[in-house]
Amino acid sequence: MTATAVDGPAAPGPDGPTPGRGELGTITIAESVVAKLAAQAALEVPDAGAAAPRLLGRSLSGAGGLGVRQTSLSALPKVSATVDNSIALLRLEISVRWPASVPAVTAAVRERVRTRLVALTGLDVAEVTIRVTDLVTEAAATSTRSRVR
Repeated sequence: MTATAVDGPAAPGPDGPTPGRGELGTITIAESVVAKLAAQAALEVPDAGAAAPRLLGRSLSGAGGLGVRQTSLSALPKVSATVDNSIALLRLEISVRWPASVPAVTAAVRERVRTRLVALTGLDVAEVTIRVTDLVTEAAATSTRSRVR
């Protein structure tokens, strides 16, 4: 796992200050932390939520009857992050509430994740790849929310 240096008092580099490097040392953020921050940021978009459960590499939309968790708009999406120095590359798997526009929701998720990660970590988010694994209807969304955990 690669960790990255991020904001602090920055020492000048060839193109200006370098994030995470300063007169007192460096600050590093693990890829798993970047992934968790991105997942939380994606969940802040109202029509986006957790990815559909998977079994043997295949999405199981509506698999609640099989004893597998159902897709939920209130659970965190699946995120993987790759960080190289101060550049982050993200892959998200999400579900979208029906009948919301998939392109509009994914654009909102991409922008929200990029904005929040820059604000929270100082990383430059070069790429946010989003895979929509399920559409969640109101009936599925309310039955998932009403379950006791």
